[in-house]
Amino acid sequence: MLLRNACALLGPRLSLAARADVGESGGIFDRISRGPGRAEPRRGEEVIDCEGLLAVPALVNAHTHVGDSIAKDAAPGLTVDEAVHPVHGAKPRILARSRPEHLEAMMRASCASMLARGTTTFADFREGGPEGAAMLVRAASGLPVRPVILGRIEAYEDPAARPSGRRPYGWLRAGIGLLAEAGCAGIGLSGPNENSDGALRAYARAARRPLLRAIHAAETAASSAASRRRTGRTEAERALLLRPHMLVHMTHATDADLLAAARAGAAIVACPRANAALGAGLPDVARMLAAGCRVALGTDNVMVNAPDMFREMDYLGRAAAAARAGGGPRRR
Repeated sequence: MLLRNACALLGPRLSLAARADVGESGGIFDRISRGPGRAEPRRGEEVIDCEGLLAVPALVNAHTHVGDSIAKDAAPGLTVDEAVHPVHGAKPRILARSRPEHLEAMMRASCASMLARGTTTFADFREGGPEGAAMLVRAASGLPVRPVILGRIEAYEDPAARPSGRRPYGWLRAGIGLLAEAGCAGIGLSGPNENSDGALRAYARAARRPLLRAIHAAETAASSAASRRRTGRTEAERALLLRPHMLVHMTHATDADLLAAARAGAAIVACPRANAALGAGLPDVARMLAAGCRVALGTDNVMVNAPDMFREMDYLGRAAAAARAGGGPRRR
């Protein structure tokens, strides 16, 4: 297939080509020529005039919870903890009472929704252990969309807990092995406030490469204050004990937290629409970038947001411009 006369965003900096010919073969765009009519079609190749259309690379949604698809709009007026806390939030109660075939059907609908809006890869925090991961594998089966599944062992403890016994977290390695067998690319932990230092370090040891490690951190002012009160340290400081590849949210991270994340090579996934919907604030992406962090975007919980990356980018651009104009306070 040869796409003629398209506007296109090209290269790692997505520079705009007002006119381009883009050739596809075997599902890969393998020829790009700036200027109309410069690429010659191959023998028997279909040529499509894309005048007025924009060709862009496929989008990556860096943080989702597609299991929430069963509970869309179930959290109006709720705080983050009231809506999605892994132990006493509304979400785990809804998931526990939902029939597996209904969960799977709704997750598949969300996969199709992302594909229709230009997203072909998404990183999903999948609850429910190996069974939950296998459910998402089935839900995405046959669709040209790639779920990067970050599974979870449903075990939580006080962050100030002390390990007991000679091998208090020996069960972690077996649990993570089962997640990998079920199709997980890594682990996605709820947060530092639901894990002790010993558990976070044990997860880091058990989930070594090539498994990914990701964790929510500093999403709300309340969770950040709770971490300081109970442990004397910030959520991000404790989250880094996991040696994570991704820190999700960091909406209430301090400047020192961001510098530490950058030094550790942990990318940050900001979720501005979800933060707004749940009253958690606005992630300061400009400050994250200034600290040297790599930043990606995610749409987070499907129960509060459609998994639409175009809407996510649009919202962040507008909200960031408003925040700059208002001269919002910097967190230190």
